[in-house]
Amino acid sequence: MELIFIGLLLLLFLIIAPIVALVRSSRLSREMEDLQFKLRSAETELLKVRRLVETLQKPETPPTEFTAPPPAEETIPAPHLEQVVSHPPIISPVAEQTKSAPEVPPLFPATEPPLLAKISETLPPLSQPPTPFKTPAINWEQFMGVKLFAWIGGLALFIGVALFLKYSFEHDLVPPVLRATIGFVAGFGLVIGGVLLSNKKYTVTSHTLCATGVVILYAVTFACHSVYHFALFGQISTFLLMALITATAFLLAVRMNAIVVAVLGMLGGFLTPVLLSTGQDNPFGLFAYIALLDAGLIAVALHRRWHFLTLAGALGTVIMQIGWTAKFFEVGKVYVALGIFGTFNLLFLAAFYLANRLGRLSDWMKGASLLIFFFTFAFAFYLMSVPALGLRPGTIFAFVLLADLCVVAVVLLHAKMISAHMVSGAFAFVLLTIWTMRFLNTSLLFWALGLYLLFAILHSVFPIVLQRSRPGTAPTWCAHLFPPLALLLVMLPILNLPELSFLVWICVLLVNLLAIGIAIVTASLFAIFAVLLLTLFSMALWIFKIPSELTLLPESLFLIGGFAIFFFAAGIFASRKILAKWNEEPKQATPSMFSFLENRETTMALLPAFSAILPFLLLMMVSMKLPMTNPFPLFGLALLLIVLVLGVAHALRQDFLAPVGLASVLALEYLWHLDHFRPETGAGPLGWYLVFTFIFGLFPFAFHKRFADLPITWATAALSAPLHFFLVHQTVSALYPNNFMGLLPAVFAIPPLLGLVFLLRKVPADNPIKLSQLAWFGGVTLFFITLIFPIQFEREWITLGWALEGAALLWLFHRVPHPGLRIVGIGLLLIAFVRLALNPAVLEYHPRTETPILNWYLYAYLVAAASMFAGARFLAAPRDIVFGKKVTPLLYSLGTILLFLLVNIQIADYFSDGRTLTFQFSGNFARDMTYTIAWALFAFALLLIGILKRVPGVRYAAVGLLSLTLLKLFFHDLAHLKQLYRIGALISVAVIAMLASFIYQKFLSSNPVEEKE
Repeated sequence: MELIFIGLLLLLFLIIAPIVALVRSSRLSREMEDLQFKLRSAETELLKVRRLVETLQKPETPPTEFTAPPPAEETIPAPHLEQVVSHPPIISPVAEQTKSAPEVPPLFPATEPPLLAKISETLPPLSQPPTPFKTPAINWEQFMGVKLFAWIGGLALFIGVALFLKYSFEHDLVPPVLRATIGFVAGFGLVIGGVLLSNKKYTVTSHTLCATGVVILYAVTFACHSVYHFALFGQISTFLLMALITATAFLLAVRMNAIVVAVLGMLGGFLTPVLLSTGQDNPFGLFAYIALLDAGLIAVALHRRWHFLTLAGALGTVIMQIGWTAKFFEVGKVYVALGIFGTFNLLFLAAFYLANRLGRLSDWMKGASLLIFFFTFAFAFYLMSVPALGLRPGTIFAFVLLADLCVVAVVLLHAKMISAHMVSGAFAFVLLTIWTMRFLNTSLLFWALGLYLLFAILHSVFPIVLQRSRPGTAPTWCAHLFPPLALLLVMLPILNLPELSFLVWICVLLVNLLAIGIAIVTASLFAIFAVLLLTLFSMALWIFKIPSELTLLPESLFLIGGFAIFFFAAGIFASRKILAKWNEEPKQATPSMFSFLENRETTMALLPAFSAILPFLLLMMVSMKLPMTNPFPLFGLALLLIVLVLGVAHALRQDFLAPVGLASVLALEYLWHLDHFRPETGAGPLGWYLVFTFIFGLFPFAFHKRFADLPITWATAALSAPLHFFLVHQTVSALYPNNFMGLLPAVFAIPPLLGLVFLLRKVPADNPIKLSQLAWFGGVTLFFITLIFPIQFEREWITLGWALEGAALLWLFHRVPHPGLRIVGIGLLLIAFVRLALNPAVLEYHPRTETPILNWYLYAYLVAAASMFAGARFLAAPRDIVFGKKVTPLLYSLGTILLFLLVNIQIADYFSDGRTLTFQFSGNFARDMTYTIAWALFAFALLLIGILKRVPGVRYAAVGLLSLTLLKLFFHDLAHLKQLYRIGALISVAVIAMLASFIYQKFLSSNPVEEKE
């Protein structure tokens, strides 16, 4: 037992030593502050005197012919103490100088004014300037011999008395009444002796005696009540006596300026219940005593500015709470614990308020308050480790709410501590997350949803209230974080509970309303976008948990439609309110976290567009999850959403909403068609496809004046039919198989053609988007017209359709110079070239026939090449520049390559056997000779074109091909051909080569005119 108390003594020494050093540094800091204040006051007074002297100083010299120029104005700095005090000794030389002044008045009068002379006489002469203030060095010998030993002696005396009392208690050496009497006499004697010695000579000793006496009085009083249970020391009388001792101790510390009395009194006060513990639980007596001790410490700290005492008291309180929890806490005492923690939270909140009101708020007080508050959060963590309490969320989160409200009150008093509010909110949501994952069940769902909503409202509304009450003191961006956090918590019940109550969606709706309200108040759209996305994820999780049966289909569609309408209306309302604030108070309005949302037009379109997309994503999830052979409910809700989208587009004149709606409904239609379409039930889907097609196609025509200057809406109307055509074609092919499917694109070409006629007649010529309108509807009309052939004939006709469509678009561009027509036309021609030149499967579209030359290769490659040449012709300069490059040489080259391929394919077809086309360059003398002669003739034709059109590139290609032909002739044909074929090849190639040479000499030997590039 003695070893334990010796160890305790050493522990106390380790605790006291840092506190003593802290006290010493605090005292020196206060002395420095006082000296600096006095120095600034002296400088200010001397500066006032100097300025007064200068204003009263006026030279009385009679005017002469000589006039001195006015002196430059000089800013007089605030003098330092050394400079001001060192000036008076130079008064005597100045006086001598004035006696020997010349008759001519000096430029600057040197006479001393009477007022300055009087002031100089009153100042005592200084032999040397004072040295600057230096912090005195610590005399460690004096400190340890006088103060530290006295403090340790007082503490040792207290421990000795406590041990003696404990020993007497255990062995019954002294009757209880006598023990108490001795203790009180010793305590009062030490206090009185310390007071009697309270002078400057015995300050340390008197402070030590008073501190020791106070601690002994604490111990004896506590023993009379808790150990001996004297009748006079009941609950009330003991409380009053301890209050008196505490008040006496701290009054002595304040009166005697004895910080050590306060420190030792605090240590003794906290050690008393530990040293004299009987092992029985008395939480009300214990923590009433601790609360009284804390109140005294706070009062002394605020009065004497010993601010560290508040943090020390908070730390001692936390240690006592930890000890009581570890030894005595059980489930039945949870409300006792709530009362204890609530008391100390309110006590330190009151202390914070008082310090702030008196202007004595310090970092020590802030730290003490936050330590008490956040230890309550930690106790809530501990409560979650008890399974019985985990099923009582109201009890656990009463602690959390208590601490949270205290932190909110502290931030309300001192707005610069807004980060504490953020931390407390994070603690609250972490606790909610842990509790939800460990204990949530169906019966506790109501508690969970209520707590999510409660803490979301508290931490979202408070920053706004704070910013409104004290503008500029707190940011409001943190208010946007908590509604999304609440929705993240809502996802946990959706994932973990087997059955989900409709209350979940009510909670989601309320959180969304909270986020929208915050967005309107703070003029920021971030919260709306965040909760919109999280609502989507929540509903997606729920949809994927729905069984494959259709039992929950009406409920899911009702929720999707309800939230879609809600977000539509709320998004439009919020965007209008926010934009009004931005326009009225652009400087005060809170900017969005995304800079691009600050643009008016973008913001007006973005939020409704976002609100339109997300419900369609949910409908697609429903389509993937449930076996919906009848799409009526799905497409019916989609039609309602489309009507809303287009209605908003009409009301707000927003150009982006129509394409957003079209893309959304197309994605839904294609997804359902690929997963659920059945020919036997295809009539209904076909009707829906046509309905959506014509809704978007007719929309801008019905309100053509409203959308007269919005090109994207018109482009959406034009694209509606081409984008739906695949669905319609597939459905019609499955429902009504026939040999005249080419009529379908012809029918689809009629609406855009009528639209083109409407635009030509109704749209004024000066309309800036008329060119774009004509380009879109003209291009779509040509698309369907050229689609007739590939639809009717299939295979190569698809390629030919693309080639013809490309040429037709370039022809339309020649008359309606819209850049999009040119780009799309060139793209289609390139695709057609790739399919014919780089796609080996093209040669297997049809079996080889016995008819040479006049076969499908001839018209396929000729039509495609002709389309290339026609497109290049339509893109004559200056319309041939695309992305800074000329495209006509490319199109001519591609057409030429197709012709060259056609020549080789026809030769291969002529010499092939069977049903398959084969390419071989050996084994057949006639075929090899034909290839050589054909290449030479093709090269010669290119050469003639290049010379006649004066295009160097064509000539270079001809020369290259002719060179390749000669190489083939000499290195391949001469080795493999028979004599007759060899002669024919040699003569043919020789004639062609000589003709080429002659033509070069004839037309290009002398100075040619400028050639085309």
